[in-house]
Amino acid sequence: MKKLMQLLRDNAAQDRKPLNLVRAEGDANEATLYLYDVIDAYWGISAQMVAQAIAGLGKDVTLHLRINSPGGDVFEAEAMATAIRQHPGKTVAHIDGLAASAATRVASAAQEVEISEGSFYMIHNAWTIALGDKRDMTAAAALLDKVDGTIVADYAKRTGETPEQIAAWMNDETWFTAQEAVDHKFADRVASDDAGKASNATPRKFNLAAFDKTPKALLEPPKPAPAPDIAAQRAHNERRLRLLQVA
Repeated sequence: MKKLMQLLRDNAAQDRKPLNLVRAEGDANEATLYLYDVIDAYWGISAQMVAQAIAGLGKDVTLHLRINSPGGDVFEAEAMATAIRQHPGKTVAHIDGLAASAATRVASAAQEVEISEGSFYMIHNAWTIALGDKRDMTAAAALLDKVDGTIVADYAKRTGETPEQIAAWMNDETWFTAQEAVDHKFADRVASDDAGKASNATPRKFNLAAFDKTPKALLEPPKPAPAPDIAAQRAHNERRLRLLQVA
């Protein structure tokens, strides 16, 4: 929980890129969804935002997901992935700089994944935020263990790697270059120069100090974030906890 809170706090309000759905000019059957932020219902882009944007698309619309994200809450990412898989049209993920942690779950939900040269793809064990006593923490840990098992199985199916190899990469917080991501079949191809320029948005840089093995090329930190609204975050987490208890 501590590392996830650090990731969210360090990147709060840093040149925030709100969720943006853009339709291609003159083509009603093409739409692009920009996910250029952390994944979280309070601090960044939420699953509800993504699901609502996708639900408004026609069944024949090809959805392009342009991703530049350090990840975030795994449960928000899983809900996003479900919305993407349920879209009846074609889905293509484009990694425009970074797909780390939970963001890889979003990318892997697309039918095709391409990654731009110079981008990174990172997998590790799932993170989330939990509140409560030791019983709640134990339950959260058990749930994360199940989530990791599901992620391992999904990645093994996609890549053809053994579950043991996937689990080892996740335990080690493994960062793949664009070509390595393709070589290990997390991505289908490295984007051509023309395809890489198709994005009209400038990918933001993130503070990745919460991770243990961030590549040097990504270590330049952005400007310091403003002080977080702790009271608002606590209220948000308490609402989440009540919803979980009801479920």
